[in-house]
Amino acid sequence: MKISKPIYTIGHRNPDTDSICSAIGYAHLKKALGENVVPARAGKINAETKFVLEKFGVEAPKLLTDLFPRVRDVMLEPAVGVQPTDTLRELGKIMRQHGVKSVPVVDEENGLLGIVSVSDLAKRYFDELEMQDLCEAGVDYTAIVRVLDGNVVHGSNLKDKVTGKVRIAAGSTSTIQKVIQAGDVVLVGDRGSSLLECIEQRIACLVVTGGAQISADILNLAAQKQIMVISAPYDTYTCARLINQCIPVSMIMQKKVITFKPSDLVSDIKETIATTHFRNYPVIENGKLVGLITRDQLIVPEREKIILVDHNERTQAVEGIEEAQIIEIVDHHRLGGLQTGEPIFIRHEPVGSTATIVANMHWHRNIEMPKHIAGMLLAAIVSDTVLFKSPTATGYDRETAEKLARIADLDLVDFGMAVLKAGSGIGDMTAAEIIRNDMKEFQIGEYRVAIGQISVMDTTEVLAVKADLLAGMEIMLAKENYDMVLLMVTDIIQEGTQLVYAGQPAALIAEAFGSKGEDGVVYLAGVMSRKKQVIPPMVEAARNFN
Repeated sequence: MKISKPIYTIGHRNPDTDSICSAIGYAHLKKALGENVVPARAGKINAETKFVLEKFGVEAPKLLTDLFPRVRDVMLEPAVGVQPTDTLRELGKIMRQHGVKSVPVVDEENGLLGIVSVSDLAKRYFDELEMQDLCEAGVDYTAIVRVLDGNVVHGSNLKDKVTGKVRIAAGSTSTIQKVIQAGDVVLVGDRGSSLLECIEQRIACLVVTGGAQISADILNLAAQKQIMVISAPYDTYTCARLINQCIPVSMIMQKKVITFKPSDLVSDIKETIATTHFRNYPVIENGKLVGLITRDQLIVPEREKIILVDHNERTQAVEGIEEAQIIEIVDHHRLGGLQTGEPIFIRHEPVGSTATIVANMHWHRNIEMPKHIAGMLLAAIVSDTVLFKSPTATGYDRETAEKLARIADLDLVDFGMAVLKAGSGIGDMTAAEIIRNDMKEFQIGEYRVAIGQISVMDTTEVLAVKADLLAGMEIMLAKENYDMVLLMVTDIIQEGTQLVYAGQPAALIAEAFGSKGEDGVVYLAGVMSRKKQVIPPMVEAARNFN
């Protein structure tokens, strides 16, 4: 059975509060509409978002580091398995019942021991020229009873191993005496004289075929000589054919098995599968069998279904987005050129926060909103609009926030300041973490530019480590091939931004903002929004500069 996969709703890399809370809020809406949607995130939770999640007792969404197909995405649940002591007949029944051509062999704790396939069975039967020597296979009498669907008429030592050969009692008395030896397992029909003669040969087990009645004299004599007696419902020919299937699976299974882990990339295992010829490949995790990979399943692996929130540009999306199927976008940013293979649902509005859109979609669809969802969407709005100080804030954002505050039973201003304060300090953040805080990548003209933003009550603490920030930016330029790396250090109280930058062309900064400042820092009075006050002038500057 194919493992059911959810649809993920996910924000951009280096997620901010709007990205995380909108993903959670939109997943709530979709679930209420009957869809299997799960919130996810594409990066580490920042301090502000951590405060919000803890405030409302909500766990951080699942971390998706990439969307490249992995074994766990294409594996099948192992519907069946056999144990090494199961007989070949039991194996055959399982294969027919479930329509499978290979079956994993596991121990009692589901640890993988091997795999057995139809071809292994076929090879076994092609090699059969005579009755199998069951003693070589370690077969016990329990297996014989199971395979023949028999009943034990006399005897109790079913766990004893077969030590003799399997014989059919046919022909004259002299023939029986010549062929049958002490310790053999003998198949015989309702022939009284043959039964007696076989017992006299001190055989180990007498299998009476055809469901024939066994006389008290025969049973008494068998008891005296400690011979097990089994009654089988099938004729002698059928019993002779079935008894060869007493062989345990362990005798024919392949012990050297190619296995994969759930976390293996599909692209990494394709070559192995292409150069081998197995139908199925077990998937192992912590030594236990968790699934199967089939050759056919890898031809067209099912893609992850993704809903993007708070972004729509490939460079800002989780790694491997091109391998996924984008089915919806809910966003408030500029259109960034993502392409889809088919028409999709898009909700795109020029507001200050994606959470504003998500909240109103709840109300438009008459979906009741719990307090914790309202509180998180409210936090996202006040975070993205910097409590409505950002030029991106609209009256629609404020109206939505006020309604959410009433639902969540929160004071809008007090709660808003608590959210901003939670994310305003750098704490023990490293220079690299500060630079990457809420970082997004943009294509500005012919330049590849990364822009991070951190909002603080006082910029002094961040600028005190300016040398470390610039050094970290130079490392990013070299390692990740950016043309420029910028960090907006935004002062919530003074409503301005210290723009720290590195890379070339530095003249682009002067062209966009009228000054390139000093030592890699330029002050931008009144600038709070990356979307409205930094990206547009840089795009225009790139046109003029070129």
